Amino acid sequence: MDIDKAIEKISRDTAEIIDVDELKELLKRDEKVAYVGFEPSGKIHLGHALTIKKMKDLEEAGFKIKIFIANLHAYLNGKGTLNELNEIADYNAKCFKALGLSEDTEFILGSDRMTSEYIVRVFQAATLTTIQRAQRSMAQVSRDETHNVAEALYPVMQALDIHDLSANVAVGGMEQRKIHMLAREILPRMDLEAPVCIHIPLIHGTDGSDKMSSSKGNFIAIDDSPKEIKNKINKSFCPIGVVEDNPVIEMAHYYIFDEHEKMLIERPEKFGGNLELTEEELLDTYSKEELHPMDLKNTVAKYLTERFAPAREYMENN
Repeated sequence: MDIDKAIEKISRDTAEIIDVDELKELLKRDEKVAYVGFEPSGKIHLGHALTIKKMKDLEEAGFKIKIFIANLHAYLNGKGTLNELNEIADYNAKCFKALGLSEDTEFILGSDRMTSEYIVRVFQAATLTTIQRAQRSMAQVSRDETHNVAEALYPVMQALDIHDLSANVAVGGMEQRKIHMLAREILPRMDLEAPVCIHIPLIHGTDGSDKMSSSKGNFIAIDDSPKEIKNKINKSFCPIGVVEDNPVIEMAHYYIFDEHEKMLIERPEKFGGNLELTEEELLDTYSKEELHPMDLKNTVAKYLTERFAPAREYMENN
């Protein structure tokens, strides 16, 4: 394996890797594990899919992939009853499989790992940090405005999950960064290996807000119908001439230009005819207001519909 090429591919579309030199050393190992944890979510959307893309890159680089469905963490975070969360967890696992993970991928339900040994290690880890430090690590994850004991337990449990799953690499969105840093701090103090942490950028919601979220309704799900995709993108925030923090431009970057050198924009001759643009040309053309938002939206909707056709088919047939 060419380690430099593997690093280049793994690094693409990541916000940061902590740290790259440690990742290079891991790549030399015969056996290595990369894990990502997801709280059960009503819908699996483009933000989740971006993380799964990274897991596939890591698998290609030789990592065993483990997907942790964090039902107990979601319970601590006020996401529902355990029965409700377990039902959602089954649906989510199906969605992740629909995104093309290999049959070797291991899916783990959080409550299935709740052994007495795990609980003892959680207690040990809890003695190594303060309530304030644990709460700070939850700042972008917690949905509760009132602080409770669960908020302090959550990041400590997540740190121990990394060890419990024998994971060398922990992957997550940037909202997970402080929790991962806590894990890198606590685990070595317990004579356990600190994970390499790979953080994925947060995709903007279709409404232009900072984060795509199933709870906010500002998402495109991986199993949305072609009509739903088109309707959601047509309503998306996409100011003319603005490329920064534009969710439609963002979708093109992550889900079109990752596989296509150029994007074909079809439009009538009276509106300038078809355009075939590289990503750099798209940004330039759109920023100069030489491309109407609706033409961009129609094109992105078409590509996304094609991109997620296999996922929709898998969901319908399984």
